Amino acid sequence: MAQDPDNAPAAQNDPGAQNDPRADIGDERAGMPLADVRVIEMGQLLAGPFCGQLLGDFGADVIKIEQPDVGDPLRDWGQAKAAGNSLWWPVVGRNKRTITLNLRSQDGQRLVRELVAHADVLLENFRPGTLERWGLGPEELWKINPRLVVTRVSGYGQTGPYSSRAGFGSIGEAMGGLRYVTGDPSTPPSRAGISIGDELAAVFACIGTLVALHHRDRTGVGQVVDSAIYEAVLGMMESLVTEWDVAGYVRERTGATLPGVAPSNVYPTRSGAMVLIAANQDSVFGRLAQLIGQPELAEDPRFCDHNARGARMEELDGIIATWTAQHETGELLESLHDAGIPAGLIYTAKDMLADPHFAAREAIISIDSPTLGRDLSMQSVFPRLSATPGRVRHVGRERGEDNEHVYAGLLKLTAAEIARLKAEGTI
Repeated sequence: MAQDPDNAPAAQNDPGAQNDPRADIGDERAGMPLADVRVIEMGQLLAGPFCGQLLGDFGADVIKIEQPDVGDPLRDWGQAKAAGNSLWWPVVGRNKRTITLNLRSQDGQRLVRELVAHADVLLENFRPGTLERWGLGPEELWKINPRLVVTRVSGYGQTGPYSSRAGFGSIGEAMGGLRYVTGDPSTPPSRAGISIGDELAAVFACIGTLVALHHRDRTGVGQVVDSAIYEAVLGMMESLVTEWDVAGYVRERTGATLPGVAPSNVYPTRSGAMVLIAANQDSVFGRLAQLIGQPELAEDPRFCDHNARGARMEELDGIIATWTAQHETGELLESLHDAGIPAGLIYTAKDMLADPHFAAREAIISIDSPTLGRDLSMQSVFPRLSATPGRVRHVGRERGEDNEHVYAGLLKLTAAEIARLKAEGTI
């Protein structure tokens, strides 16, 4: 999709790409569904860069810009590290070219404009107004490339009274309604063990980017994709707002269950392990009643339909827990699976790496990390496409590793000019 001045695809017009020894820049991206899309990724941490990861996973040429002196803070984040290196960065930085550029300098801003001329998408997650202060707002960039899609991820969106506030994922999760309904009712609101608000905003930004590219290809005109963290969370809140608006109903924290949905809970086994069983649909509950030796429960007025079971959740959970506690974990799961009842363990990463289903579908892949000198396990690319699947081609690279290729190959800067920009701290 990226077109250079001579109307050739951007990758074909990039002299460095044709002879580059790094296969991911050329041959390995060939045939991938987004191989003709070039993304300039600005910003840092997670909300914007995760969107870049998703696009790169399906073949987009993602060029990530980082400050020359510090780089993306995510390079140093995470509780677990190896040889002092982040184990988060190799995942979020995967499938991207990395360059350094001082966006606060005039030369840096000039180089962004040159990159935009060769790009399909500019992706950023700065506080609204930052690009405009640098003279890099959408209206200015469209003068250079009217086909450009500008994808902007922020806490509160590009407009509205809160738009200028600093916005992290945790605040968006709270404002969007997720925090209030997460956790046990006896405790204050909890958070998920991941940065779900940032990641949801990135997923919505990715969807918006692909939709905007489709529209651009039909009309020749780019647009802004405005993905706000709080709205991404709000978009996942099911009928929460409508229930309050119409019925005055407030969803509360309910721990391991959902109100009115039963049986769907964790139940103990003889060894003390916990098994999750979800048999809340009528026919599935009938099979569970048969399995536990009480088929009459499926016809019992207390449990015969969804609403009845939901009204007597605790009583029903007690009956099921009494049965599960008589069986060892493996035996219990096997009998549930054989009966067609959704059930399973609550997995940790250790469980995932040992599971044959994960292995058979290659849901977790192993890929070399030159920095750590070993292979790293990480999640594969989802969703799966039957004809043009995504692929992890490399882990996150070192800061500025692709400077020479991008500045000399794509922008055709001379060696002298590159040396000057380095000396001045621009790159």
